Amino acid sequence: MVTEFIFLGLSNSQELQIFLFVFFLVFYVGILFGNLLIVITVSCDSHLHSPMYFLLANLSLIDLCLSSVTAPKMITDFCSKHKVISFKGCLAQIFLLHFFGGSELVILVAMAFDRYVAICKPLHYPAIMCGNACVGIVASAWGTGLLHAVSQLAFAVNLPFCGPNKVDSFYCDLPRVIKLACTDTYRLDIMVIANSGVLTVCSFILLIISYTIILVTIQHRPSDWSSQALSTLTAHITVVLLFFGPCIFIYAWPFPIKSLDKFLAVFYSVVTPLLNPIIYTLRNKDMKTAMKCLRKWNVNFRVKS
Repeated sequence: MVTEFIFLGLSNSQELQIFLFVFFLVFYVGILFGNLLIVITVSCDSHLHSPMYFLLANLSLIDLCLSSVTAPKMITDFCSKHKVISFKGCLAQIFLLHFFGGSELVILVAMAFDRYVAICKPLHYPAIMCGNACVGIVASAWGTGLLHAVSQLAFAVNLPFCGPNKVDSFYCDLPRVIKLACTDTYRLDIMVIANSGVLTVCSFILLIISYTIILVTIQHRPSDWSSQALSTLTAHITVVLLFFGPCIFIYAWPFPIKSLDKFLAVFYSVVTPLLNPIIYTLRNKDMKTAMKCLRKWNVNFRVKS
């Protein structure tokens, strides 16, 4: 019985691994700093205590957790000749990846709904997106992520692994681990596509329809108001494309390409969690203003102390 899995990683070149170690370490520090900054800014600034920023703070928290599932292990493996993970550790990665990934999916849908109500039904916005509704949405997101992760883990936990244990990636994920099982996995592959793939594609289609309706509504509003709404909406759409693009190719694309899968896995787990806070802070005047105030408060506090 297999007790551990071996990662083949991103490259066998020692020189390239040193470069990748430094590169991804900088990326991961950026992920920690950027997403924590958004969470702290939203928590400390009363002007940002609104449904949109509450959901944004939860998205940043999920991004931080999602990247922490794979990035630290990948970074340390660049300094190791034997990239090994235990069987239980592999299952834990699968569970946590789908837990945070499923939660982020729901949060992105909720953020689209928030923008739909704010733009298309502004008079009903305070009643629909009240405090209890926001807490319920976030609780539903974490609950959905938990159910999705348990269902995914159920596919792998009882599989017989009796020989091959080399995972052609830098982390454990269900489509890659299933291929190593000593049994016919055709049905399991279909179930994974039906579970993760269909869920991802359907959510993506729903988001595209929602944002299309919002864009049509914006065109019939005053130019000053529509330009501000369009700027916020552009950031949302960019984040959605960055998240769902890799997910669709990893879990729903029937003709996987190994080199492309690795690139998309890196993009999904490391690049996107770094780009999300950059996109939201650079394109959002309220966030930039709040961060400036937070920095001034920090400087004044240090001077007084």
